[in-house]
Amino acid sequence: MLAAFRALTKTDLAAVLFAIVGFYLAGLVPSVEIAWVVGFLLLTIFLFAFEVVTVDVAAISIMVLLGLTGLFAPFMGLEQGLVPVEHLFDGFASNAVISIIAVMIIGAGLDKTGIMSKVAGFIMRIGGKTESRIIPLISGTVGVISSFMQNVGAAALFLPVVSRISARTGLPMSRLLMPMGFCAILGGTITMVGSSPLILLNDLILTSNQALPAGTAPMETFQLFDVTPIGIALLVAGILYFVIAGRFVLPSHGNEMLTGSDTSTYFAETYGLSSFEIREVRLRPDSTLVGMSVDDLEQTWRLRVIAVEKGDGLRLGADGVDRSLGIEPGTTLGLLGTEEKLARFADDNAVDVKTDLELFSEAMSNTKAGVAEIVIPPGSSLIGKTARDVWMRKTYGLSLLAINRGGTQITFNTGGVRNTPLLAGDALVVHTTWADLTRLTKDRNFVVVTTEYPHEELRPHKVRAALVFFVITLALVLLTDLRLSVALLTGAMGMILAGVLSIDEAYQAVSWKTVFLLASLIPLGLAVESSGTAAWIAQQTLTALGDVPIWVVQAALAVLATFFTLVMSNVGATVLLVPLAVNMALGIGANPAVFALTVAIATSNSFLIPTHQVNALLMGPGNYRVVDFMRAGGIMTVLFLVVALTMLNLVFG
Repeated sequence: MLAAFRALTKTDLAAVLFAIVGFYLAGLVPSVEIAWVVGFLLLTIFLFAFEVVTVDVAAISIMVLLGLTGLFAPFMGLEQGLVPVEHLFDGFASNAVISIIAVMIIGAGLDKTGIMSKVAGFIMRIGGKTESRIIPLISGTVGVISSFMQNVGAAALFLPVVSRISARTGLPMSRLLMPMGFCAILGGTITMVGSSPLILLNDLILTSNQALPAGTAPMETFQLFDVTPIGIALLVAGILYFVIAGRFVLPSHGNEMLTGSDTSTYFAETYGLSSFEIREVRLRPDSTLVGMSVDDLEQTWRLRVIAVEKGDGLRLGADGVDRSLGIEPGTTLGLLGTEEKLARFADDNAVDVKTDLELFSEAMSNTKAGVAEIVIPPGSSLIGKTARDVWMRKTYGLSLLAINRGGTQITFNTGGVRNTPLLAGDALVVHTTWADLTRLTKDRNFVVVTTEYPHEELRPHKVRAALVFFVITLALVLLTDLRLSVALLTGAMGMILAGVLSIDEAYQAVSWKTVFLLASLIPLGLAVESSGTAAWIAQQTLTALGDVPIWVVQAALAVLATFFTLVMSNVGATVLLVPLAVNMALGIGANPAVFALTVAIATSNSFLIPTHQVNALLMGPGNYRVVDFMRAGGIMTVLFLVVALTMLNLVFG
């Protein structure tokens, strides 16, 4: 019995605990319908918090289960399903989902024009090389940009920009990326299209209006810039925080990012060589090296085999070259070592030494190939897979050399990188041709960080068209009563028709994981509201708080939203808590719309641990550890709550 208990994982124990809580609450709720909805809420939180499956799969599963309640209603003690089947998929046609799709396409269109490179050049011209000037410029720019596109997209766009600035100024990446990432999150609160929770908020308000008590005035939805004073205050507070306290809270891990590194130099530095040469040698049939392993060759002649070609493709790098690989007649080797050791090797063995690199000329040519750094973003299909699983060299043209993960570097010395499952935020050190690297800038599985390599700008001649349709979109949103989704789609389709990006690139720009996550959770929010579950939870919460001022209840709600967003997606937290916020406000006579907005803004308060997609994206490139986020993010979390609650009451009080 004891052994069986010890065999249980944390997830198993959590599942048992959630089940116990569910059965306990089922005995307290006033109706069977609410009991089932509470059960679905607990199941959703459990799936999100413990990542039993990916968040989008969890959300879709919950939606399907809600749909099945219509079939099994008699067996569940219900008169009908928790969500009418005809409304189960309304989320996919909702204003919020279409708006998010359009925002992603518009952001991709701006990226395709090379505007970001111009922004980087401008920042470097006026920012100089001092941290106190660079941080406000980078962070402020990213914050403003993220107010009109998804914050993780803004952070991904600026990751190469920060890499370039770091390389040219000598400032460590770790001291630039965290302020940039935090301000990308903060910038999402400047407009109603800056983050998924704010885009979703108006739809949730309209849904809540349908369930308001008779005689209660319906809530009004928020306009594009209604939240701007709050968002600007948060962004300015974040920038000032890093300018004033950055020297104390930001880590200095040194510049680890690569900017089009020379291949031979990289290998020499990896193996600790100050003077070196690279030779290409071909084994003769009678060579004594035939049958010897790569490892034995290196140990005997004190050389490094950095490349092998035996007729089945180039193997490059310490981990790309199997150390136990048997050397065959006709094999061509790329050897790295001092001139003396290379000469002794050639004299002792039957090999033909090439005067110049032939087979390896492209791999070693700085104009055609080199060592670069790319990052695995959240949502990449490569997460959980190894380089060997996806045939990285053949599929993507990448020879994996090392992985930077959370302040540590995984190499062939610490464990085979090709057999290491990839995680979100991993920074991969790779050898690749510049043509392949340029192609990967269009692949959503990677964020290319290296910028200083021979390549052409994507579509600089389309800058004017992209800006024209961006301005048209803003004008439609600000000056007309057109539905937000239609206004944003106008700009997105304008960019496609103008050739800023193709329709295939537009499809690739959309994070379908986010789309399905959002659309699939909307039915759950409907069930929480229409069943009376939100009203019951709100009443129980207010009873527990007792007779306290309205601002205390609002602060408690903001803290609750902050906690939820640390353990689950901010979209999920918003869907679950907005109905609760509305009912809590009605219970104490507060403005329900302001309480709903409090939730949508507080779900951006995700700085304490790297669970937010932006923070996860920056873990590898910045060589950050969890403790780095806790040190800088702990103060930021409190600062966010203070500024947000103060501004909410000043603007809407």
